[in-house]
Amino acid sequence: MRIDIVSVFPEYFEVLNLSLLGKAQAKGLVEVRAHNLRDWTHDVHHSVDDTPVGGGAGMVMKPEVWAECLDDLLDLAPAEFPMTMGDGAATDAAAYAATAGDAAAGGTAAAAASSGAVAATDDAAAADTVSAADTRVPADRPVLIFPNPSAPLFTQADATELSRAGHLLFGCGRYEGYDARIPTYYRAQGVDVREYSIGDYVLNGGEVATSVMLEAITRLIPGFMGNPDSIVEESYTGEGALLEHRQYTKPATWRGMNVPEVLLSGDHGKVDRFRRDEALARTSKIRPDLIERLDCQALGKADRKTLMALGWEVSGPHPRQRSHQA
Repeated sequence: MRIDIVSVFPEYFEVLNLSLLGKAQAKGLVEVRAHNLRDWTHDVHHSVDDTPVGGGAGMVMKPEVWAECLDDLLDLAPAEFPMTMGDGAATDAAAYAATAGDAAAGGTAAAAASSGAVAATDDAAAADTVSAADTRVPADRPVLIFPNPSAPLFTQADATELSRAGHLLFGCGRYEGYDARIPTYYRAQGVDVREYSIGDYVLNGGEVATSVMLEAITRLIPGFMGNPDSIVEESYTGEGALLEHRQYTKPATWRGMNVPEVLLSGDHGKVDRFRRDEALARTSKIRPDLIERLDCQALGKADRKTLMALGWEVSGPHPRQRSHQA
């Protein structure tokens, strides 16, 4: 997998040479290159930002600098797409889809959300969101990814899908964000553009979010993990995803605290059942929304019994907490 990262602080990504990702690069599984956006500027100050159109605090990253950089990395020629950006994400989505036709419609970007820290609350914008979990990335097609606090949440399903890509290109915004025309333009060029948030908070720039997504994605590449079985039972993994059960190691007694006796029994069936029950219990307490997504028909008798003991009704298509029943 080829990974390009564009940032005004490319040295930030020297950390990617450490640990498993560093070993994966040494083995040739991935190639990571960090680029300085200022290398594509032409003024004496190497400016990458300007004041917001319409006024407001802060600075916005300029589209012409980003375009020269991305055109080079994506091997694209400049093009014109006459359009006026609308008042909302849904309007912009319609504009670029109408301009680019099938090329834009084939993209699987999350939404044409505006850049910066403006909350994406428009229901119409949400309706235009294409779930990455329902798509497949052609290995020969690059995916352009912008971290954005206004975008849909990055998930394990997204990481799994993107781990199959041949080329990922991350654009790290700074200041008040990047000009909203940048992702719209590249979607119109037929590029698979994604915008993702890693949580309900705002960071100083996209570098941290890019590092988070990269670690989640690359560890799923075949051959990356020393023991591939170690990712099978992790939180959020697979159909019917649950939070992972707690883990213990030796000694069995530490500072007066004992590991659960069943883990010392040698009975693998009981150990598996204990861990499954604990995963269900932890998920029910911490992330009940994940329990609500489970398919009751796919649950075994023991799972249904555990969920009922935890206060869930499992007679319908999906579990429902009894307190929520009419």
